Amino acid sequence: MSKPYVFITRTLPETIVEPFRSSLDIHMWPKTEEPVERSTLLAEANKANAIITMLSDHIDEEVLENAPRLQAIANLAVGYDNIDINLAHEHGITVTNTPDVLTETTADLTFGLLMATARRLLEASDYVREDKWSNWAPLLLAGQDVHHKTIGIVGMGRIGKAVAHRAQGFHMNILYHNRSHDEEAEQQLGATYASFDELLEHSDFVVCLAPLTEQTKHMFHKASFQRMKSSAIFVNASRGANVVEEDLYEALVKGQIAGAGLDVFEEEPIHNDHPLLSLSQVVALPHIGSATIETRQDMMKLCLENIQLVLDNKQPKTKVTI
Repeated sequence: MSKPYVFITRTLPETIVEPFRSSLDIHMWPKTEEPVERSTLLAEANKANAIITMLSDHIDEEVLENAPRLQAIANLAVGYDNIDINLAHEHGITVTNTPDVLTETTADLTFGLLMATARRLLEASDYVREDKWSNWAPLLLAGQDVHHKTIGIVGMGRIGKAVAHRAQGFHMNILYHNRSHDEEAEQQLGATYASFDELLEHSDFVVCLAPLTEQTKHMFHKASFQRMKSSAIFVNASRGANVVEEDLYEALVKGQIAGAGLDVFEEEPIHNDHPLLSLSQVVALPHIGSATIETRQDMMKLCLENIQLVLDNKQPKTKVTI
């Protein structure tokens, strides 16, 4: 009896994949950093029993309508807005993601991005590298304090709570906005629920950790930035499409807010002609929220474990439900 055919849209380390080869016929796109070609994705989906996908892989109607054997899609991410979930479920395809294993790592990056923006760390590093450091001055590259400030977290899920926990260590006042009140966050983290507008008006740091949905898409726009303090810093480590980037650029240029730390953008990858990259008060990262060796390996293993469970007619560990 032949083994189930599994296609992975990037090359993963063989040390991760090898333990599953005895039960799965695994094939990988032979490149680590370049996305799978669309024609290859379509051809592989047509014969695969399962696929492991990346956020940049669009699993849409064209893919799903031509995948007669497909039983499972394991997305190497927490988010899954790259997959037509409703259509996948209509076809009886199980979709999984990778929550929990990346929570702490992504929270580390989010808080680090906040600090790098507030304290102008990238500007300071470039200042030294470009041999501009000729003397000491009282306000040379002076940034903003993080400790004892107010952080406003939009999206108090696993990662939001982990960021709030880090904010406690900096003696920050924690506001949050969610679809509903979170008693755990309020009791354990001392967080205070606020309306979206209240959070914007009172926060020194506004951190977007909301998933991308119809309700959250472009939720940060011109009026949102106008409500924020002129000294406020905006941090986005969730999805780029939650922000109207043109409005963010305008707010920064006009001094309506002080800075932005961005790990995500609406269209990725961006290039050096992107308007936001022209601003010194913007720290831009290439979507590396969960990018540590340990966490990415855990995510890969979880994807393979989920695939194996589904193909064995068992419940996967992290099934996406809607």
